Amino acid sequence: MPTPPAISLDDLRRYAVGNTLFAPTTLARAIKLLGFVQADPIRAPARAQDLTLRHRVKNYRAGDLEKRYPTLAIEEYFFVNYGFLPRDIHALMHPRTPRTIWNAATNKRAAAILDFVATRGMAHPRDVDAHFDHGRAANNWGGTSNATTKLLDGMHYRGMLRVARREKGIRLYAPPVVKNSSAPTPAQQRAALDVLVDVVIQKYAPLQASAFSSLVGRLCFGAPQWRGDIKAAAVQRAKTRLHHTRIDGIDWYWPAGAKVGAGHHAPDEELRLLAPFDPIVWDRKRFELLWGWAYRFEAYTPPAKRKLGYYALPMLWREHIIGWANVAMQDGALTTELGYVNGRAPKERVFKRALDDEIGRMQQFLTP
Repeated sequence: MPTPPAISLDDLRRYAVGNTLFAPTTLARAIKLLGFVQADPIRAPARAQDLTLRHRVKNYRAGDLEKRYPTLAIEEYFFVNYGFLPRDIHALMHPRTPRTIWNAATNKRAAAILDFVATRGMAHPRDVDAHFDHGRAANNWGGTSNATTKLLDGMHYRGMLRVARREKGIRLYAPPVVKNSSAPTPAQQRAALDVLVDVVIQKYAPLQASAFSSLVGRLCFGAPQWRGDIKAAAVQRAKTRLHHTRIDGIDWYWPAGAKVGAGHHAPDEELRLLAPFDPIVWDRKRFELLWGWAYRFEAYTPPAKRKLGYYALPMLWREHIIGWANVAMQDGALTTELGYVNGRAPKERVFKRALDDEIGRMQQFLTP
């Protein structure tokens, strides 16, 4: 694929910002444009999926995704990470063949649960466990978990069940909307994989070469049955479809149809506090290359070793990420702790106005 001329790191930085910060739209359309929204359960001040969507959905409030999920053609599922994606993208990963093969006894238990859930239409894990009482089972962290919960997770991953909605954070399961199709032909498999790869690239572009291979490789979790093709042929096919340039010895890739450079993606004056898993922030190495400082997600860092805070939200102003904010709601009021890369806030009056506007939007977003 020919490379557009004279692409600079500044051009790539503007594209990284403008690529997914489209004009706010409907919730369904925003998820379609993003292709995938990563989920995280920590609420500080809101879940990552809500913090991501609030910049891209008109009049969005914390919790709107969970509230409206049952009415949307989306699935809560594992893609390159766990989150939410359009149902047509979800369907491309199936029939999914996990690397762990169940024995006959496990398959029998899963079939019984499937009949139980189908009869009810939707079931809470508590009700499934009360009916079957599978006891405890080893989990992936060296301990034990409720065996029914573990089996439901496995059935969900295999596409035997879907998340119908959540109740107080607990997944309620139902039969899938679309049954697993028959195994695709080699040509259909290649086409499906190419679409999945393009979803990843479109969301996280521009990608430096190492991140490109690593992120596309994470599709092995979403489509483990195609692991060999993902690791080799799918990556090579993608590179023939993409624009590419080398800057300071680093190879960068982005979709061929994207407009990069020549005045595209001019920054606006709005200030935005971004989620730690926002597509603009997600790739930490790219973050350092484009903005010149290291952002770290420190929720799991011991308090004494934190430099930015428990859940620091990167502060995007114009095309630069100039600092961070720790935000919380206390007694109905918003509290903010701000930090700046250069040690102090910009002096321009327009910055103060933009910051006040964003704090006002955050307060509105968090108010029930």
